[in-house]
Amino acid sequence: MAAKKPKQKKRSPKTKPARRKSVTRAKAARKTPRKPAPAARRAAKAAPRRAAKPRPAAVKAIPDGYHSATPYLIVKGGSAAIDFYRRAFGATELMRFADPSGKLGHAELRIGDSVIMLADEVPEMGFKSPKTLGGTGGSIMLYVKDVDAVFARAIAFGGKEMQPVTDKFYGDRSGMLEDPFGHQWSISTHTEDVSPEEMKVRMAAFEKQQAGG
Repeated sequence: MAAKKPKQKKRSPKTKPARRKSVTRAKAARKTPRKPAPAARRAAKAAPRRAAKPRPAAVKAIPDGYHSATPYLIVKGGSAAIDFYRRAFGATELMRFADPSGKLGHAELRIGDSVIMLADEVPEMGFKSPKTLGGTGGSIMLYVKDVDAVFARAIAFGGKEMQPVTDKFYGDRSGMLEDPFGHQWSISTHTEDVSPEEMKVRMAAFEKQQAGG
């Protein structure tokens, strides 16, 4: 006679739901981040908040106070040049960057409504002043209210007259001088508005006069 199989104990109907509940709670615990301890929460509240970075304002392509084209002068004796332009032309110094010896790497002046930039020469880098070159390849046109007074003052402070102040056919009263650093300046006061057509007529008469005709 075959042995009877032992009867398996039936699980209580309450066992399954209890197990499911515990599994669900475990999953929820894994998904839900743990809350920081009270001390950590207090520290987080006390910590200062980082200020939001301000958005950069729109930058102008041409800075305020500057024109599209600005003369940049290379001089031999930058500090002395600034002093001359200040005394002769009423320049206002805006900035200067100099090394311990006083040699200028960059400086800016304002004359009237315009900025003039300048720096000491560095011959080994190709930046040579008119004094080193033995001449200059350009000149600066400077309009002022009283050309006679400004021209005379520039000469008194060391400028060299190249052309005396006279009335020009194109409507300016103008003279030309060389400053002590070799740069040429046309100093002018506008005295008359002349049309291009009239300017041509006057220029022809001027050239005829110069030729002795």
